[in-house]
Amino acid sequence: MKKIDLSVQISQSKWRELFGAEQLAAAGHIGTHFDVMNTAFDFENTKRPGKIIDVSGVRERDIDISDVGATEIRAHDFVIFHTGFLQAVGYGTPAYRIDHPQLARDLLRLLLEKQVSLIGLDAPGVRRGDEHTPTDQWCADHGVFIVENLANTGLLLQAAGQRPFTVYTFPLSIAELTGLPCRVIAEIESPA
Repeated sequence: MKKIDLSVQISQSKWRELFGAEQLAAAGHIGTHFDVMNTAFDFENTKRPGKIIDVSGVRERDIDISDVGATEIRAHDFVIFHTGFLQAVGYGTPAYRIDHPQLARDLLRLLLEKQVSLIGLDAPGVRRGDEHTPTDQWCADHGVFIVENLANTGLLLQAAGQRPFTVYTFPLSIAELTGLPCRVIAEIESPA
């Protein structure tokens, strides 16, 4: 089986640049992390079946239901969107923080209805600006966590193809943070 690390590695200089004198709470939102908001991360979420959806061709509009195509999404899946954005503009740049792709509300509603466990993407959030935090809270209230700043999603897309894969998510255990840094590893089943 092949394992692919989907976590952004943060250098000391990038840490200082992004969060120099900010509070510890802000540190929960650096690098690959999920927004736990005011809910608890269920340990069942540490191992989930993965689905990756290539939406790298979507620009100038929200990613919507029509972009999911024939992807079969089931309850408890970890659905990963490959936008290509992190690779294109670089983690932590002003463009990365402000101009990132976002998921349409109807697509998010569909994912919640399907009872996925986690939604991940190679961008800093599923919605931008003032909609970011309320959307994260809405998802968390429905037991769905948003994993932001995934790396190597293009590599995962290429390596997995249509083969099943499992995603392991290991958050740090830090109390009272709205975001928890985590290590995310995809394990792809070997071809038969």
